Amino acid sequence: HPSMKLCGPAVTVHSPGGDNLWIHRALYVARPGDVLVVHVSDTPDYGYWGEIMSTAARTCQLGGLVIAGCVRDIDLLEQIGFPVFATGLCIRGTGKDPIARGWVNHPVRIGDINVGAGDLVVGDRDGVVAIERSRAAQVVGAAEQREAEEADVLRRIAAGERTLEVYNF
Repeated sequence: HPSMKLCGPAVTVHSPGGDNLWIHRALYVARPGDVLVVHVSDTPDYGYWGEIMSTAARTCQLGGLVIAGCVRDIDLLEQIGFPVFATGLCIRGTGKDPIARGWVNHPVRIGDINVGAGDLVVGDRDGVVAIERSRAAQVVGAAEQREAEEADVLRRIAAGERTLEVYNF
């Protein structure tokens, strides 16, 4: 849903394709406010996450889900209000193989971005970013400074200045 937002430290999950047992396990490794960041072995076309897992995550007070795979139960997910950022939608069910290879809190690669456990994950309708844990404070400070500078630019434009003068074009 366009109003969903998330921000929190990453709990990374590598899940076998077509199987979501490692995601279930990660629900209970994560702490309140954590964001699950899930790689599904380049097999996105399953409904890895739905109403039941969103309800469990909400109960655990997690901060959200970012998954390089599909989810299901979209109308119910919107009602529950748990922030989910997914590749798409798919009703196809998943398996739960107890001996399938997966892991929690080891680095994963989502697209061309490496995400480590504890990295700061921020998402809104414009997209999702992951910031290395060691750089998070510096990046947040720079973002706050940029917000303040843009607020000043907006004030100047509202007062009648032209962007050409504000930016010295």
